[in-house]
Amino acid sequence: MSTQNGKKGNVYLIPSTLGDMAPLEVLPISIKQTIERLDYYVVENEKTARHFIKKISPRKSQPSLKLSVLNKFTEPQEIPNFLNPCLDGFDVGILSEAGCPGIADPGAAVVKIAHEKNIQVVPLVGPSSILLALMASGMNGQNFAFNGYLPIDGSDRKKYIKNLERKSKEDNQSQIFIETPYRNNKMLEELIKTLAPSTRICVAADITLPAEYIKTKTAINWKKENVDLHKRPAIFIIQA
Repeated sequence: MSTQNGKKGNVYLIPSTLGDMAPLEVLPISIKQTIERLDYYVVENEKTARHFIKKISPRKSQPSLKLSVLNKFTEPQEIPNFLNPCLDGFDVGILSEAGCPGIADPGAAVVKIAHEKNIQVVPLVGPSSILLALMASGMNGQNFAFNGYLPIDGSDRKKYIKNLERKSKEDNQSQIFIETPYRNNKMLEELIKTLAPSTRICVAADITLPAEYIKTKTAINWKKENVDLHKRPAIFIIQA
């Protein structure tokens, strides 16, 4: 949708559901309204983005969509061009694969450039697996840190986990991180082995989906739990 009087278009940060099986009720009506009027999008995957847009707005013309793909293969010099429609007065939507754009999401690179170009950024309300997991964990929600992915190397990872535990204890800070879904079970095993028996671990998998699983237990009590997290999107939180 073009803005009037020669003004720049806005960038809208459009959250998506946390999985294809998640009910659309987790998204506010503002997302449907925004998608119905925007034709320019920055997305991670064109196929899944088109599927999501069609699910939200079945009547929207797919041929009218103009999608720019932003993922690990995108050349950095290409990214500023994604905002050219804004300079011509059109609004652009940044659509995440799951959850909120810019949070553990490559969309942050576009938002950074939008601020540099003095383009207004409008975040829309939607599900964030990180915040939903923290809400349900029973851990400190006033002082927390999101650490992204931990090191892959075994010895480096163990040191990193112990360091997170130390920071958690010293600062009373919840430490949040994620893992590649096919390595989730290994991650939980390493946490149980590495952390002190009294350190709490929250595992939040398939949030908002039918198979949602959220539990907080001490490391020693997790040894008694039998859960398969293989290929399930999960958030891990620890607090000493």
